[in-house]
Amino acid sequence: MENKRILLIEDNPEMRENTAEILELANYHVLTAHNGKEGVQLAHHEKPDLIICDIMMPELDGYGVLHLLSKDDHTANIPFVFLTAKAEKNDYRKGMTMGADDYLTKPYDDVELLNAVEIRLKKSERLKGQFTRTAEGLDEFIHEAKSFDLITKLAEDKKTKTLRKKETIYTEGSFPSNVFFLQKGKVKAYKSNDNGKEYITELYKEGDFFGYLDLLQGESYQETTISLEKSEVAMIPKDDFFNLLQGNREVATKFIKMLSNEIKDREERLLQLAYNSVRKRVAQALVMLVQRYQEDRSKPFSMAITREDIASMVGTATETVIRTLSDFKEEKLVDMKGSLITVLDYEKLSRMRN
Repeated sequence: MENKRILLIEDNPEMRENTAEILELANYHVLTAHNGKEGVQLAHHEKPDLIICDIMMPELDGYGVLHLLSKDDHTANIPFVFLTAKAEKNDYRKGMTMGADDYLTKPYDDVELLNAVEIRLKKSERLKGQFTRTAEGLDEFIHEAKSFDLITKLAEDKKTKTLRKKETIYTEGSFPSNVFFLQKGKVKAYKSNDNGKEYITELYKEGDFFGYLDLLQGESYQETTISLEKSEVAMIPKDDFFNLLQGNREVATKFIKMLSNEIKDREERLLQLAYNSVRKRVAQALVMLVQRYQEDRSKPFSMAITREDIASMVGTATETVIRTLSDFKEEKLVDMKGSLITVLDYEKLSRMRN
């Protein structure tokens, strides 16, 4: 395995050499910078696994280094440890507010240094990884974020609610107070027009977070969410959610990526809704169900879902969906028994929607 690369930014020659020597003896590859400006340039060019930076430096101090690196997507998620001869709480708070991951107060010994480096690298790797999309995965995700010493009771305060089929979680127009994590079951999100007609905007599966977009925007919910079957959701209070995002950059980046993917998916579906035929849109809806709720696409997929819900996904009348599904059944693309729909030919439906 390739040795982890650490960028050490320190203007004091003796401190820089001693710290670099300790890290090299521990088999880290060490890059050194004599000042903040040089450190920023090296960080952009080398993309190290971790940065250790002195605060009090001429030209560009440690806070300036962190500020500049945090503005660049390529360096914003690199774990950042401050070195300081000061131990005042105000300095500690300022650094953590800006996004630093840890502090080392001079003088420090080799054990303190190596422990701090090892812990930050491990946490960074685990937060970059894919957590299991289960209740245990949520606990692991929360535990890792919590271990940054900025969250104290998030995991303990996590409340779980069991939902009956067709039970409302939150309604359009209400104000958000939680972020939700779907532990079991299936949930739909939909918007209603003035006539009460629904359009399904999203389908959530086990392991999905939802309800965070409106919370981030500080607006009332723009849609209603309802369970499609018996489900379980974990509720994270909004204050803890914001602490989670503000507490470290890796966790914030995860949610940003989730948000970006969600917006991209919705834009694509809206384009298809505007330009595709009803037949293609029904095929798209069935493909979406398979993609959301089954990993093995080579096997037939079955799900109990009303024709009304499919019509809400497609943006057409229920009667039109029923006729189209009947055509698909004759073509042996799907099978239907009551509300249970089985997708028999996922590949052909996928090609049809394009």
